[in-house]
Amino acid sequence: VNRSLLRTDPVPEEGEDVAATISATETLSEEEREELRRELAKVEEEIQTLSQVLAAKEKHLAEIKRKLGINSLQELKQNIAKGWQDVTATSAYKKTSETLSQAGQKASAAFSSVGSVITKKLEDVKNSPTFKSFEEKVENLKSKVGGTKPAGGDFGEVLNSAANASATTTEPLPEQTQESL
Repeated sequence: VNRSLLRTDPVPEEGEDVAATISATETLSEEEREELRRELAKVEEEIQTLSQVLAAKEKHLAEIKRKLGINSLQELKQNIAKGWQDVTATSAYKKTSETLSQAGQKASAAFSSVGSVITKKLEDVKNSPTFKSFEEKVENLKSKVGGTKPAGGDFGEVLNSAANASATTTEPLPEQTQESL
């Protein structure tokens, strides 16, 4: 076995001079240099052959896909779907999804709680003496303006009827405008 071929030194890149990478203390015989040159040529030829085979395989692949009607957009969709499937299968995604779900449930409960608190506060306001006094004043206004309905009803009806009554009384009657001229 030729020991110079079994060295663990870094392999020179394509285009580098093999002789330049060998330290000055090592000297190669002319026979060893010739053997390395032959091996270099052989490896370069193998690389070229493999590149040609790869190009032919890629061309054949494209032809098969064309015959099957597979285009780039379909491949992209399949790749994205596969990628998403891979992501959703990870434990990190599952943990995150579970955490977000729990957070959503907690937020929903919190909003429900806030809604209950607001409802309670509005009921407290409606039952407060100030609101009751205001409601009584509106009802009195309604009855003074010409409410034909008996006192009572809900607050919305009272406000609507009071607004309608005041709108009709503030408009001058056509006879009054003619007499005042």
